[in-house]
Amino acid sequence: MKFRNKTAVVTGGARGIGRSIGEAFMKEGARVAVIDKEESALSWELFWRGDIADEETLRAFSEEAAGKLGGVDYLINNACLSRGGILSGCSYEEFLYVQKVGVAAPYLLTTLLLPHFKPGAAIVNISSTRAVMSQPDTESYTAAKGGISALTHALAVSLARRVRVNSISPGWIDTTGADADFPTQDHAQHPAGRVGKPADIARMALFLCSEDSGFITGENITVDGGMTRLMIYHGDHDWEYGEI
Repeated sequence: MKFRNKTAVVTGGARGIGRSIGEAFMKEGARVAVIDKEESALSWELFWRGDIADEETLRAFSEEAAGKLGGVDYLINNACLSRGGILSGCSYEEFLYVQKVGVAAPYLLTTLLLPHFKPGAAIVNISSTRAVMSQPDTESYTAAKGGISALTHALAVSLARRVRVNSISPGWIDTTGADADFPTQDHAQHPAGRVGKPADIARMALFLCSEDSGFITGENITVDGGMTRLMIYHGDHDWEYGEI
């Protein structure tokens, strides 16, 4: 129960990585407040259904969370989404919406909770390996993840000696629970030997919030099974080149 009597706020905690992080905190004794556009099947200390791209929603949620939790120890900015990119006709408004969810909301939520952070507080932003590598037609998501990575080190410097701020860049994480259905090649391209799971990210989030990481701030930790370090050529790891 490493986080007994601690409090955590998690955005996008209804499913996937956010849910896994919230559950991990609860199992370690923390009280958890979650905000998400979708309903949640879990019983959190506080659950708020709403869109974090909306300023008034964030203001209301932050006030309720800080009040009910009696202050905040950890903030996990996890929520993000994609609206495609330049090839699929992602509109200007759609592009801006993704940036609101992925970058502007974490900034505002940090600002709103700043007076409520307890001594030893930590923020963990969920970035992505997409911040440094891309598939076609992913501009809206990739830009948001690049933004949250940069926001991480900026906040770490501004909040020095008050709040530690780090980010995690997940690689390929199976949020469906269908890893048994992946072809062998999908696992084999990872030096770790498998596709990632939400629990892999949750464990890193808990570490970055714990006192064990007290000398780490302003950093981005890549958790991708080594995938971004592996050069793959035609014929390697059961992969064959084919025309798109």
